[in-house]
Amino acid sequence: MVKVNSPANDREEMWQEWASKAQDGDKAAYNLLLRDIVPYIRNFIGPRLANPDWVDDITQEVLISVHKSLKTYSPDRPFKPWLSTIISFRRTDFLRKHYSARHDKQTTTDDMSFIREHVTDSPFAGELKDVEKALEEFPEKQRKLFMLMKIEGYTAKEAAKQMDMSVSAVKVSVHRTTKKLKEMLG
Repeated sequence: MVKVNSPANDREEMWQEWASKAQDGDKAAYNLLLRDIVPYIRNFIGPRLANPDWVDDITQEVLISVHKSLKTYSPDRPFKPWLSTIISFRRTDFLRKHYSARHDKQTTTDDMSFIREHVTDSPFAGELKDVEKALEEFPEKQRKLFMLMKIEGYTAKEAAKQMDMSVSAVKVSVHRTTKKLKEMLG
């Protein structure tokens, strides 16, 4: 199979070359690499954020991670997937910190009037019971995984650790449970 060279392929090959040279201490290649990946980073995260002001902050976090992790990059592998993984992790970390710090949007369960008004919407209260009833049809382990990830907000990695399973097995189980619930509940 013949590899078709395109500007994207050429750019990725340049990134691979610069990353390899930067690992060997070439400061010029390191500078070229960092300058050239910035537009890619910005274009990757920009459309996926609710606030465009966050792009610069996350871009800086990605560049710091690239700097710290460059020694882990294997030059015989494509650079873009390695970079895209770092971008995704930094974006997720940023959003997690941002939203967990929003104490002005949190409430306690002590305020029953707030809960009655905003949490339990009585016309839809039966739907929760339907979901709980449907979940009873699943084996305990499958139900627990679904609850951990979809109700309690655990990541697949956290749920896998808690249940002593592989991350991929957790993801498959939760996906199948979700699909089956959709079928059961219409």
